[in-house]
This record gives sequence, C-alpha cells and structure tokens, in this order.
Amino acid sequence: MSPLLLVAHGSADPRAAAANRALARAVRARHRGPVRVAFLDHAGPRPDAAVRALAAEGWSGVTVVPLLLTAAYHARVDLPAVLDRVGAGLDIRVADVLGPVGGLVPAGLLGALRRRLVFPFDAVVLAAAGTRDRAALSTVEHAARALGARLGVPCRPAYASASAPTGGEAVRALRAAGARRVAVASYFLAPGRLYDAVATSARDAGAVAVAEPLGDAPDLARLVLARAAAARPRMAAVAA
Repeated sequence: MSPLLLVAHGSADPRAAAANRALARAVRARHRGPVRVAFLDHAGPRPDAAVRALAAEGWSGVTVVPLLLTAAYHARVDLPAVLDRVGAGLDIRVADVLGPVGGLVPAGLLGALRRRLVFPFDAVVLAAAGTRDRAALSTVEHAARALGARLGVPCRPAYASASAPTGGEAVRALRAAGARRVAVASYFLAPGRLYDAVATSARDAGAVAVAEPLGDAPDLARLVLARAAAARPRMAAVAA
C-alpha cells in the first residue's frame, strides 16, 4: 500500500504540530503503509521535501491528504504550488480536504465534532479560524447547519478573525434567542492562537463548555483514510 502524506497548515504554536502528529498516529494504526506529516508553514518538513524523502526511500508514489477543513487559499493555491516543485516521474495523488466538498458534509467530520462536545446544551456555536474567502465561509456555514441538524439544536458559526460573528457574538445571539446552555464545537484540527481567541471570546460571553480541537478523534482518522481512498491523480507535477 502506498504511503500517505498528511499536509497541515502549520503553526508557530508547538501544540499544533503535536496534534497533527497525533492524528497521523491514529491514521497509521489503520493503514498498512507509511504515514508522514508535512506542513505548509512554520514547522517542517515541507510537503515537497517529504515527497522527495519518500521517493529516496524507493516509493514510486504517494497520496497527499490535506489536513484542512476548508478548500480556501491553502488548498487551492499553496499546496498545488508546493507539489509543483516535486520532480516528474512520481505518482502523486491528492485527496479532498477534510471539510465539506460540493456542499456535502462528511459523516466522519460530524462524528468528530460531536465526539468532542461536552453535554448537555440547548444550542451550539461552531467556532472556526475565519477567512475573507467567501467559498471557505460557505463551507463552515454548511458544516454548522449539518451539525445543528444532527444534534437537533440551533447551531451558528463563529470566527476567531477576519469574519463575523466572533465567538462571543454568536453565543450572545443564541442566548438572546432563548438558549440557556450554549456549548462551542471546535472547527479546528489543532490548538493555537486562533483557537484560543475564539474559545476565550465564547467563554467570556457565557458559553457553558468549549470543545477541544478535533485532533486524533477516531472519526477523523477514518475520514482521512476515506479521503485517501478517493484521491485523484495529480497531473500538474513538473520537474523542479
């Protein structure tokens, strides 16, 4: 079985890399081939270096799984640009991001979000990093609607930066609408500055509980493997 390369955004916060590597260990327990982690920023290795290292070990191909919850700039531009630096001759397959694709929210993602929630509650805020990319915001909104439907409670998205509402604003809006116990679901794979910011904002507004990032949730590990199984060949790899 070919190796998997899990590509995360990367963060200056060492907790993020630790969480990504914990997810890789959870995936490795379910996959017969090697499972490696690479980062687009801050931490190393970079994806192109990781692919070359696998080639040097004798592997002729690799499946790249973006550890991203939206198909924003990092998925559409950064990752393809890095993979374009890999030499020709390698069979590189690229999977979809872990977030919704085509408006369809993966069951594994919903399962992981629910697993991290602290019960009981009568409304939920889905806290995300935030972006000015309208398509990425739509992805988070899709996920919030699907999570609310699965839980049977109102669910509103909130963001740490670049977008409105903040965590606190979303909590206050739900409380104003009649909710008494608002919990926060974490649309983050790993902890970091943005997760801390939106969590603090929500707690200060009266959230009864804030979920931990998704990390190595078993549902998420299974979703990684499902995305890998459906990965498509990348035809754009060119000589470095």
